[in-house]
Amino acid sequence: MTTLPKNMEDVIRQWPDPAQSRFADIRETVHQVAQRAQIGTLVETLKWGQPSWLPKRPRIGTTLRCDWQAHEPDRLALFVHCQTSLIETLRTLYPKSFTFEGTRALKLALDEPLPMDAIDHCAFLTLTYHRKNT
Repeated sequence: MTTLPKNMEDVIRQWPDPAQSRFADIRETVHQVAQRAQIGTLVETLKWGQPSWLPKRPRIGTTLRCDWQAHEPDRLALFVHCQTSLIETLRTLYPKSFTFEGTRALKLALDEPLPMDAIDHCAFLTLTYHRKNT
């Protein structure tokens, strides 16, 4: 796995230790999914101030973002594009793995084990969203 970009590192360093640790686990999973899905180069950047991943090649997938927010200190959130069917799909497949917020957010409790299979599948569906037959 590549080194975390400096701008992302600066953001994550401001998070509490449990959020940083969970982020590292999620990041590792996202990189594994990108390799397994053969999407090509995975871009890591900040979007709306949030650490984000997306395929470099266009029309492969969409952006997956991750954030910790001070107003919900016991949670980490994953965000997807709100105009996709991703949340609807994940709500059907994993109704108890996440706390869902609207059409864009999946909330994860920091004091519970991460639902890694669900996160893996979320990353796969997001990073390959525009592919046919995924």
